[in-house]
Amino acid sequence: QEENKHLSEAQARHLTVHGMLQNEDGTWSWKFDNYVRSFSGVDIPYERGLLGHSDADVLAHALADAILGACRGGDIGKLFPDTDPAYEGADSMVLLARVMDYARELGFEFVDADCTIACQQPKITPHRDAMRANLAHALGVDVENVGVAATTTEKLGWEGQGEGIGAWAVCLLQKTVKE
Repeated sequence: QEENKHLSEAQARHLTVHGMLQNEDGTWSWKFDNYVRSFSGVDIPYERGLLGHSDADVLAHALADAILGACRGGDIGKLFPDTDPAYEGADSMVLLARVMDYARELGFEFVDADCTIACQQPKITPHRDAMRANLAHALGVDVENVGVAATTTEKLGWEGQGEGIGAWAVCLLQKTVKE
């Protein structure tokens, strides 16, 4: 007798925020030699760095947490705690790949994601295609399955004032369920 199977979909969204590095005297710190290495493996020249235990890749962190939320796998802090020195300065694209491996171990496959970065500076649009390609590579999917958009906040709020950068990600996973 043939087994009955059906597809189950799971989706989740997540917001991640990283603040800009600032010294006690109020001046800005420069991390990573004046590059924000926080956008899906793409080096973007900028005078400020982002604060984070790993490489502070705000977009990769948002997408990883969305994937973990969809498969009910916790969050990246559970899998890669910031109290563990092994993850200090870690490459978040490697962590994202490990998150997707974990989701696959739970029986989930990646279907699609849409991601948005909110910041006044640096400008993201010129780097969008490279970011999509890097995210897709880390996830083991086609680039058509990963969307990346950017927005400013018209100089409003902490993003608009350059105090930090936020990223939102929503993802759709699929699981084959045996009945």
